[in-house]
Amino acid sequence: MAHIPVDPATPGIRSLFNYRPETGAPLSRLAHALLHGESPLTKAERELLATFVSHGNKCTFCTMSHAAAARHQYGADASIVDDVVYHNNTDRLSAKMRALLPIAEKVRQGGRIVTDADVQAARDAGAVDRDIHDTVLIAAAFCMYNRYVDGLAALTPTDPEAYVPMGKRMAEQGYGG
Repeated sequence: MAHIPVDPATPGIRSLFNYRPETGAPLSRLAHALLHGESPLTKAERELLATFVSHGNKCTFCTMSHAAAARHQYGADASIVDDVVYHNNTDRLSAKMRALLPIAEKVRQGGRIVTDADVQAARDAGAVDRDIHDTVLIAAAFCMYNRYVDGLAALTPTDPEAYVPMGKRMAEQGYGG
């Protein structure tokens, strides 16, 4: 049960956005811009970053919903998501993504621990400044979203199947931007 009165039929962050639309709308637009807007990173890669950070923060709702969206985006390669997030296996990722994930992890832990060497390793693997920027902003934003969801104990379905249609909607329609 959420710590504040929200619609019990609306799971996760959407119920919180609806509770306070004046803050929910800009937060929703930010998620849409980060995960569906223009970027050199694919939508699948950005959803994977959101999932990776959310899993590291132990935010079940965001992990499950964004994993479902990432799986939908990856299509036939959907198992990449579970390989990376649950099995720490990055073998099937591009060198660029393998270099960006440690940056996302460091941002998750505390932004100041990202080093020049981390950024150079990403550049050496083919990342451009915009890849690095978007990775850092996605990681930072998802730390906030994770804490928002968990700090207010948003409704979190326990059935993994509940996230499949949610992930499809997120992947295809975005975040109400």
